[in-house]
Formats: sequence, C-alpha cells, structure tokens
Amino acid sequence: MTPLAVLVVDDQEMVREALRAVIDRREDLRAVGTAGDGEQAVALAFDLRPDVVLMDVRMPGTTGVEATRRILADWPHADHPAPRVLVLTTFDHDEYVHAALRAGATGFLLKNSSPDELARAIRVVADGGSVLAPSVTRRLVGAVTALPAALLIGTPRVHDDRERALEALTERELEVLVLVARGRSNAQIADDLGLTEGTVKSRVNRILTRLGLDNRVQAAILAHETGLLGPPPH
Repeated sequence: MTPLAVLVVDDQEMVREALRAVIDRREDLRAVGTAGDGEQAVALAFDLRPDVVLMDVRMPGTTGVEATRRILADWPHADHPAPRVLVLTTFDHDEYVHAALRAGATGFLLKNSSPDELARAIRVVADGGSVLAPSVTRRLVGAVTALPAALLIGTPRVHDDRERALEALTERELEVLVLVARGRSNAQIADDLGLTEGTVKSRVNRILTRLGLDNRVQAAILAHETGLLGPPPH
C-alpha cells in the first residue's frame, strides 16, 4: 500500500520535526515535506501534491487560513485531487478556527493530541471524513453561533433554502445528520444505526450535497443552528 503523503506546516522547527517523526514511524504515512510559513506551504503543496496538509493557523506573514484558502481555491493539478487540510490548533484561544473552516479545512486537531490520535486523524481526513471530536464540535459551535449565518453557510436566503432542504431529508438521513453533528465518525454511526460503514459514508455525502455544504463541520453547525440538537450552546 502506498503511504499517505503528508505535508507538515508549522512555524516552530521543533514542532515540525516532532510531527514528521510521529508520521514517519507509521508504515502507512509519510512526511513528504515541511513548511515554516504559509507561503512555503502553498508552494510545497502545489509541488509535492500531498494527500493531507497538517496546517498550523497561527503563523507570521501568510497565515494558515490564507494558505488553506489558496491551496484549495487555486489548486493547479486537474489530474490530481487537492489535499485535505487538517488544522493544528490550541482552539481554546484560537479565533482563526471558523475562518479555517470557511477556507475549506476538513479537520481540527488539538496540538496536545497523542501520536496515535494524530495518525488516526490523518487517515480519517484522507479517507474523506472530518475530525470532529465532540468537545471540539461544541466549542466550535459555541464560538460561531454569535456570527452572522452568512459567514459560515452562505447568505440568509441560502440559509433558508438549506432549512427547507432539511425538511426534505428522510428520517434516516436526519438521524445520520444528528450523529454527524455530535461528532460521531462513520464507523461509530454505522454501529449506532446498524448500517455498513460504506452505506453511512454514501449517506453523509448525499446529505452534504443536498444541503449544499462542503464538509461535516458545516453540517454540524447547520444542525445546531436549525435546532436539530436543541437550543444552541451559550
């Protein structure tokens, strides 16, 4: 099996090398390069075409948010998919997380995560999933509920359209959406509902398509905002 190619981005050399070491100890992962700032991250991503970019958000100059946006919006390789971006964050004090989401990041990893959690997160996002630990989901939703809906899920009209699209989802699709919003992985949802993991993955993709969303994080926020999980957190 070809190892997953990972680009490590962090402005601290010790952190970059520690992450590289953790990745390279796994047979199915390979650190193909490291970058110390956003400009390097964009250039190396375009050159190396990694499967996953581990992206720090707090960097001098070009931030991880801007680098994420440029990598995904300006991806130059029509014959190769753009990488998945896994944001490295301390989160509790990180005002950039919601901006990284809008830029297209599909996972959020706390910097105090264990090596096994890091490896697992890389595999999940490379497979098309999102890393959404329940604690991170709750904090993210709490951080953005005070923002205008347009910042996360489009214009007010688009928001209304998505609320109507929710009404068109089947009962099973709503069950899946609620579990996604609670941070459950595809495998966990499959166990919860007695489905195969492949079935869950296809249903999640269909839900995202029908709602006009890019990733599971946006789905979780929409579920909170539209009351599927009860009153929003305060």
